[in-house]
Amino acid sequence: MLIRNFRPGDAPLLRIVFHSSVHQLAARDYTPEQREAWAPLDRDAAQWAARLQANQPFVAELDGALAGFADLQDSGYIDQFFVAPACAGRGVAKALMARIHQSAASRGITALFADVSQTAEPFFIKSGFAIERRQQVERAGVVLANARMWKVLAPARS
Repeated sequence: MLIRNFRPGDAPLLRIVFHSSVHQLAARDYTPEQREAWAPLDRDAAQWAARLQANQPFVAELDGALAGFADLQDSGYIDQFFVAPACAGRGVAKALMARIHQSAASRGITALFADVSQTAEPFFIKSGFAIERRQQVERAGVVLANARMWKVLAPARS
């Protein structure tokens, strides 16, 4: 598996990863209406590309295909963390989380936080995150449940 930096040409394929992840992996936790509000098929491609350009995610490649992506903002916020359904359970999320931790250490970030779907909550808990609070967020007029999760990182040793 290769974890690399985002390239602008990745945006269309990462859009497919995002859409399929939400609509397939989150199906047990969210209704079809909620998943469509969260990840509509007709999402504006230019806005999507601009968001990725701003977030500069790490991209996971597995067997020559884009397998997932995740970002880390300077504040410690993880805005996006998605794995392609065909790659779920193959270590992609674990590798992306490891890259986030490496990046945090090199950038002096002392805590990580994210708004985590019900589907991803068990993985984030296994990764050492704790639930700060439960939330109800609105997307396209539809309410979805998630959790704000935090993890304090050990200070870097000199």
